Amino acid sequence: MNYRNILPGLGLLALLSLYSCKKDANNANTEIASPVSVNELKPGPIKRYINTSGTAVASKDTEIKSQMAGTYVLQRNPSTGQPYRLGDKVSAGTVIVKFDDKEYLNDISYDIKCKNLEIVKQEFQKQKALYEKGGATLTEVKNSELKVASAELEVENAQFKLDYMNIKAPFSGVIVDLPHYTSNVKLETGKSIVSIMDYSTLYMDINLPENAITSVNPGQKVAITHYSLKNDTLQGTIRELSPAISAETRTFKGKLEINNKDLKIRPGMFVKADIIVENNDNAIIIPKSIIQSRGRSRFVYTLDKNVAKYREITTGIEDKYNVEITDGLKEGDIIIVKGFETLRNDSKVKVER
Repeated sequence: MNYRNILPGLGLLALLSLYSCKKDANNANTEIASPVSVNELKPGPIKRYINTSGTAVASKDTEIKSQMAGTYVLQRNPSTGQPYRLGDKVSAGTVIVKFDDKEYLNDISYDIKCKNLEIVKQEFQKQKALYEKGGATLTEVKNSELKVASAELEVENAQFKLDYMNIKAPFSGVIVDLPHYTSNVKLETGKSIVSIMDYSTLYMDINLPENAITSVNPGQKVAITHYSLKNDTLQGTIRELSPAISAETRTFKGKLEINNKDLKIRPGMFVKADIIVENNDNAIIIPKSIIQSRGRSRFVYTLDKNVAKYREITTGIEDKYNVEITDGLKEGDIIIVKGFETLRNDSKVKVER
């Protein structure tokens, strides 16, 4: 065998193998760093909600009808100088409409009845004084006392009838219906005059799922939203809960109260209610979107000197976008929030803004 021809070939192979090993080593040392974005973990609030919805209704609502026939006179709103109109705010006791009717006033005879009451009261005092001196019998005193009671009743009834002539707001609220009648035209009894609502506080009937019966209680806070109130949330409170669950719907009923002091929500609006059932004001929170799974494990990547580190986590309260971390991360950790999809433990990374 001609070894002189074989040896040069073996030498060449050895050189090629050595070159290949050096090249692989260089490639290992020059791994391309993946671009990522990061966030530093800081404590913050997180809440878990149970969602429901319903129609908001006013806490007070009344329709006032005429209790007498008379001439209709719509009054002026002192704050605007104009006749009352839809949407005007009124205080309790405000006269909105008056009825004029001289014949009605004559029939009531309020002033005469008041004068008669004064007279019979004086007579009663006189009879009592005489009785104490022996100048009147007990029967005469009792009869005089009955006359006073009868006169007081007549004045009271006359006052009721007199009040029918003034349509007053029974509580503070807003005029929500004001039928149009020609001024100074006589209306008959039973006509709708004005409707008033107080919706500074609203109520809403709700239905909650069966699995919420142990986590929802009277007094819990509720976040109230409506599509017309962008970036604005009102506060509500659970006031009542039924202990019974419907066999048909597997839900139970409740009632919540809405603080609507600025009148942002109108009666009849269909609103969304988020009941706060869990709350942590000082939680470590991360976005749900960055959590990955491997078997039963959930994990994220953190940044450690330009290297991605695998961190298994345990979670707690969740809302729509975020989740509380109860184990695996701590305040000050730098988590990778973008570019994490292709990473492995100890992958090189480059932080980009």
